[in-house]
Amino acid sequence: MPTTNPSQVSTMENKPQHKKKKWFLPLVFSLLVFSFLVVLAIFTSTSTSPFHRQPIKVQNPVFVESKLGLASASSANSVPRIAYLISGSKGDGLSLRRTLKALYHPWNQYAVHLDLKASPEERLELLNFVKNESVFSRWGNVRVIVRANLVTYRGPTMVSNTLHAAAILMKEGGDWDWFINLSASDYPLVTQDGM
Repeated sequence: MPTTNPSQVSTMENKPQHKKKKWFLPLVFSLLVFSFLVVLAIFTSTSTSPFHRQPIKVQNPVFVESKLGLASASSANSVPRIAYLISGSKGDGLSLRRTLKALYHPWNQYAVHLDLKASPEERLELLNFVKNESVFSRWGNVRVIVRANLVTYRGPTMVSNTLHAAAILMKEGGDWDWFINLSASDYPLVTQDGM
């Protein structure tokens, strides 16, 4: 068995302890520097600092309605005003008229549209119906979209048609609170006054 010198044993035992303590000094130094920087950032923040919080001044309202300065006429009433788009295709002229009559209320706005699949005669009949109906002409709140759009019910043309009608109603239709898109085959279960 080899003999070991007692001085060699003590140096071998000290080496692992020395390696264990090597990481401690950089850790303490890093924590001190980090703490100093945090305290410095908290107590010396100025208005020129990019992290300085300034109070938010809200002068302009957030909602579009108040930015436009439109005082909604329906705010005084408890009954909301509704804008409707009623659209149809070939052969839907009669059902579109039926739906329009069932939904009609003088406070609401209406846009009716027959797409390009409908014949020009059918679109002309719808236009004459709206012009000759005394209630519609008295209140002037039914608009026929005379430029017939090609509408495919599975594509972007439906969205385009809806946005086109909403733009017409926003430009010409006055005040309304809600927009509802219906087809000619839809029919209400309750009247406008019953809602």
